[in-house]
Amino acid sequence: MSAARVVVVTGASGGVGRAVARRFGARGDRVALVARGEKGLRAAADEITAAGGRALPLPADVADFDAVDTAAAKAEAELGPIDVWVNTAFSSVFAPFDQIEPSEFRRVTEVSYLGYVHGTRAALSRMKPRNRGTIVQVGSALAYRGIPLQTAYCGAKHAIQGFNEALRCELLHEHSAVRTTMVQLPAVNTPQFTWLRSRLRRHAQPVPPIYQPEVAAKAIVYASEHPGRREYWVGASTAGTLLANAVAPGILDRYLARTGFQAQQTDQPHDPNDPGNLWHPADAGDGHDYGAHGEFDANAKDSSVQVWASQHHGLLAAAFTLAAVGVSAVGFRRR
Repeated sequence: MSAARVVVVTGASGGVGRAVARRFGARGDRVALVARGEKGLRAAADEITAAGGRALPLPADVADFDAVDTAAAKAEAELGPIDVWVNTAFSSVFAPFDQIEPSEFRRVTEVSYLGYVHGTRAALSRMKPRNRGTIVQVGSALAYRGIPLQTAYCGAKHAIQGFNEALRCELLHEHSAVRTTMVQLPAVNTPQFTWLRSRLRRHAQPVPPIYQPEVAAKAIVYASEHPGRREYWVGASTAGTLLANAVAPGILDRYLARTGFQAQQTDQPHDPNDPGNLWHPADAGDGHDYGAHGEFDANAKDSSVQVWASQHHGLLAAAFTLAAVGVSAVGFRRR
């Protein structure tokens, strides 16, 4: 195992962020946890301590740059210079576009896109003078492929993709040793489908196939250790979606128009007036710690062959080359 690092994870109170923070803690890192939900932050801190790491809960709303920058300053004051910053915090609204209020759309954008901008700015202002550090943007297949009922979220993920590419070009131009990489995730079994704002009359669900948050966390921590790659894809569904969208986006439009509404809803009823956690932390009212997992454990995969393949392109290329040479040799001998 490599040396312990100072890591900041936004959205660390639940879901993928919670699983990521826990995995960093297991490798002995000092982890600053940034999120709104204080109950979840305390529980995440306890898990990191139990795993052998050191935790620093820092309640903050990523939509507020001053709050994020203050959290970064506290992290460095108590844990040391930040080595890795992981942006995972987000919010969303499940609804057709014309049923999302402008104020709600703005809020999703401020959290899910500008939250990444704020976190990146806070990290970069500290990493660039030292000429070292890694920023990991946690994205989604929806950074390339929009789907119905998630216009605000898809817009934010597309924005993060463009923002990160532009920033990466700037860092390369400056010959900076600071690295930024992006991890595109599939559907993940997290509590977001319980706590997000939804105007649907049936309960929201991730589009199958569904993966456990630990699969995503493993890939994100790996990316933080190997930031030379500009992007990592997690899950065969992510790879398939991105490739299909590159080849035949119009066909995918029509397919999602037919299937995308039903695929994102269960048969269980939902109260469309439930405000969710858009404006307040999910644990603010009931004090419940939602953890990393959602309600779909029975249907979620806990591994992905594609993740391994994404991380071992060189090995696969060598194996393919050897196989090709072997086939050629057999053919030559037969001739």
